[in-house]
Amino acid sequence: MLLVSVFFLLIPHAFSLNFSFDSFQQSDVNVNISVESVASVTQPFLYLVQSQRDQAQNNTQGRATYTQAMHLWDKTTRKLANFNTSFTFVINSQDRSFFADGMAFFLAPNGSKLPDSPKVEGGSIGLIIGGQETLLNSTDHPFVAVEFDIYTNHWDPPGTHVGVDINSIQSNATAPWFPNVPEGGKNEAFISYNASTYNLSISFSNGSDASKNVVWQHLHHIVDLRNYLPPFVSVGFSAATGVYFAIHQIQTWSFYSEELTNIVSPSPIPITSPKTGRNATSLAVGLGVGGLVIFVCGVVWLVLWKNKKKMEDDESNDDTSDDFERGTGPTKFSYSELASAANYFKDGQKLGQGGFGGVYKGFLKDSNSYVAIKRISKDSKQGKKEFASEVRIISQLRHRNLVQLIGWCHERKELLLVYEYMPHGSLDSHLFNKEQSLLTWSIRFKIAQGLASALLYLHEEWEQCVVHRDIKSSNIMLDSSFNAKLGDFGLARLVDHAKGAQTTALAGTMGYMAPECVTTGRASKETDVYSFGVVALEIVCGRKPIISKAPENEINIVKWAWDLYGSGRILEAVDSRCNIPNFRIWKFEILYGNL
Repeated sequence: MLLVSVFFLLIPHAFSLNFSFDSFQQSDVNVNISVESVASVTQPFLYLVQSQRDQAQNNTQGRATYTQAMHLWDKTTRKLANFNTSFTFVINSQDRSFFADGMAFFLAPNGSKLPDSPKVEGGSIGLIIGGQETLLNSTDHPFVAVEFDIYTNHWDPPGTHVGVDINSIQSNATAPWFPNVPEGGKNEAFISYNASTYNLSISFSNGSDASKNVVWQHLHHIVDLRNYLPPFVSVGFSAATGVYFAIHQIQTWSFYSEELTNIVSPSPIPITSPKTGRNATSLAVGLGVGGLVIFVCGVVWLVLWKNKKKMEDDESNDDTSDDFERGTGPTKFSYSELASAANYFKDGQKLGQGGFGGVYKGFLKDSNSYVAIKRISKDSKQGKKEFASEVRIISQLRHRNLVQLIGWCHERKELLLVYEYMPHGSLDSHLFNKEQSLLTWSIRFKIAQGLASALLYLHEEWEQCVVHRDIKSSNIMLDSSFNAKLGDFGLARLVDHAKGAQTTALAGTMGYMAPECVTTGRASKETDVYSFGVVALEIVCGRKPIISKAPENEINIVKWAWDLYGSGRILEAVDSRCNIPNFRIWKFEILYGNL
């Protein structure tokens, strides 16, 4: 057993940090979250600075950190960890037009605390205590932070902004930011660090509510964190107020860091004392040899069991894997890698449910990026080999308005497909979900143009004609700049350019399918274009293609719009929430006239 113990002491110990708060509870304080100064938890939010109109908190600060340290870099290998974090937050001045000062996400040496001080500078954003000289050069209390600054000090750029701060509240890099502070608009932020390129990347929203358009902005800065921070750091948030004040509230927070392996030196093997008798020596040897035998037998059994399991899986996977691997492009992932990336497909990771299975948000450590992972349902009617063959071909498609297939996995009788992650989700969620941001007319027109460009490529510009057969608003994804990307090729078919429509089993979604497709089962470029027309009407009108409880002449969007067009009232079809400037009405008329 002594040898077995030594063996396990030699196993690398990994350090990573992974947590997620959908809300904050009082029970989290001092267990998961450490709070300082005026910071507190009032369910379900974490307050860095909390103020009411009758209880203003001028010149105050608050700080909250996660209680477990993060292993940022290894002292022996000097390897840096990739990490990413996302959070939603509110800064609310409660209709005041003057407010201060802002908040920050920070990394600081593990265990660092905010020193008590009779005077608090709001401009410090809770990161530093001291006079201006200390605020602008805090090498004694190092930190790296991303600030969300709502007050302009003399060292700041003009206006509210986001900045990267390194040992100073004078930012190394900044970008303008337009939060809705008087009304307390919700903001979102995504921060990631690429250890290979030293790129600290920040994406952030402007805090608009559901009645306004959310704009995403970006900032990045190259920084080798090893030059400023020790191997182990604390992560958290800070905020401060000065002459003016506002509520600073964290609503959700998730964090993930890469595992860093640190080889731990084995403990010295005990040396038998000369006074110990032969019986004790024999006992130690016997226990050591016995333990070694048990350990070896266990390893042999484990290897045999894994080989048997692998052979069983390989018999199931061979056909599909062969079809994928004959092609080029997408990466083959292991099931364990994707399951871990998607937090083992828990409901909290689910982005949506399609005809062939669920789609989950995942994070790939190697590429330090988010992805969308489609888990094909075992009840799917489509054959795996047929599906694999289609994906092999579709993976060769390259167009800015098509969702990119990144990789695949077929293990344990599971088929998983990995796509690029679209931060703004699907088009239908913005058109019909009141909680999502309202799409302006210019964005809607850009989406329609992007979809048209994707169809032109599929139908005419690639070497074979690809008939999608399921064009609908829920299959159109929106990237961070609201560019349209067509996805879900589960029903797609290849057609020679010289040939016309092909007869296939009826497929598609009612309301989007061309009438001739329903009656004949023939799919063609023309039936795809019909579906595009329905989506274009959805974009302009802001209504679903089928409303079963509407009056008979308004149930189907095409018939309803056609009747309005015939009576010269087509502009009544425009979404009343989307004001089209007079000089842009011609764009709407061109769009509708070509459907």
